[in-house]
Amino acid sequence: YVAAVYEHQSILSPNPTALVDRQSALELMGRNLDIYEEQVAAAARQGAQIIVFPEDGIHGFNFTRSSIYPYLDFVPHSHSVKWNPCRETHLFNDTEVLQHLSCMALKNKIFLVANLGTKQPCEHIDPHCPSDGRYQFNTNVAFSDDGMLVAMYRKHNLYFEYAFDTPPEPDYKLFDTPFAGKFGMFTCFDILFFEPAVNLIRQYNLKQVVYPTAWMNQLPLLSAVEFQQAFATAFNINILAANIHHPTLGMTGSGIYTPVKSFIYHNMESYGGKLIVAEIPVITTDYKTNLEKTPGTVSEKGNEQLPPVFYAEMMYDNFTFVPVWGGKGELQVCANTLCCYLSYQRAVLTDELYALGVFDGLHTVHGTYYVQACALVKCGGLSFSTCGQEVTDATALIDFQLWGNMSTPYIFPLLLTSGITLDFADHMGWKNNHYFISKNRTSSGLLTAALYGRWYEKD
Repeated sequence: YVAAVYEHQSILSPNPTALVDRQSALELMGRNLDIYEEQVAAAARQGAQIIVFPEDGIHGFNFTRSSIYPYLDFVPHSHSVKWNPCRETHLFNDTEVLQHLSCMALKNKIFLVANLGTKQPCEHIDPHCPSDGRYQFNTNVAFSDDGMLVAMYRKHNLYFEYAFDTPPEPDYKLFDTPFAGKFGMFTCFDILFFEPAVNLIRQYNLKQVVYPTAWMNQLPLLSAVEFQQAFATAFNINILAANIHHPTLGMTGSGIYTPVKSFIYHNMESYGGKLIVAEIPVITTDYKTNLEKTPGTVSEKGNEQLPPVFYAEMMYDNFTFVPVWGGKGELQVCANTLCCYLSYQRAVLTDELYALGVFDGLHTVHGTYYVQACALVKCGGLSFSTCGQEVTDATALIDFQLWGNMSTPYIFPLLLTSGITLDFADHMGWKNNHYFISKNRTSSGLLTAALYGRWYEKD
């Protein structure tokens, strides 16, 4: 099927904390929706059957609970309501944004997924009801190609979004398409947690996911395109990921991902939006990873000088590292219960320092979640203290096999190359209770090769 995602540079409110009336809010959102309309038409002309827009794309961000209120649409939360906002405009008040989106889908005969803020009044007998008598949700909506509202998902894992409430229960939301079966949806920070993202995919055996996001890139392990691809690979699914485009805030990185191919956009230099359209296969069967290669065991040779162990901060976590020196070798580094092993060979020795790092613990900055990570990274400079820094360019071509005795089945294989481009591993999977990833010769200089494990039970 043909899919489209649009990386949108939002027109933002100059002062998001100011209180404005509904009319002014609609005016600002209308300017963003006009851009959406052009992109929907452009995608439809290229044969797209579905288009996905980013999180916060219509209204922007950095609101307070009261300042976002005029920007919120009302959405009926009953599952029984069959509603076409474009055709039935007078059914509910404060649904102008939904009507506009529904009409775009109908007019262009395309499935459309967008993110907006919604409100829902509640009674004080509801124990979760906020004191102002209403819920405010960060919401994804999906419309079918005739403009019907077919699914609505309320973001569960909020990322410092004080304007919004967490829904009392996680939403598991799917919608059906004639061209690729069922799609699931979740938003941004959700991708790092078990609920609802992982559970949704597992329970419904999903093969397609739509993913609006407003993601601030964090190298070396959590750049948007890097993690989006790792997620598609780990779960063997297609992901349609639309990010916002605000390079000054470190926000870019969208793509259409299959387990074996990616169509991505990552651009920190230029301004304006970007439409990606790609034809991808519908995944029907479970594609099994090829496990031909057997990780060797790291031999304990006596008397050899073991490289020094050192500590450095990476991703706000205290990693334990060993330097990756010389043209080839075998290394191991451990922390807590996790041991990481690397066997490597470099075609040409460059004056770049690489290091093998391990972290097994609770990550506590910008969210709390338990990580088990084995990472081969290029350091920022030649001294140990530069390992873990954000690096975007590299020249070293390295053949490697990386493995670790991970305690969780949820491993995201990361492979990032120079200029924030992606590569695919030759082999990956489980062997003798170790997870491994191997690659002969990356397409360009290696930035990061890592196994990013999420141990959800220990969050």
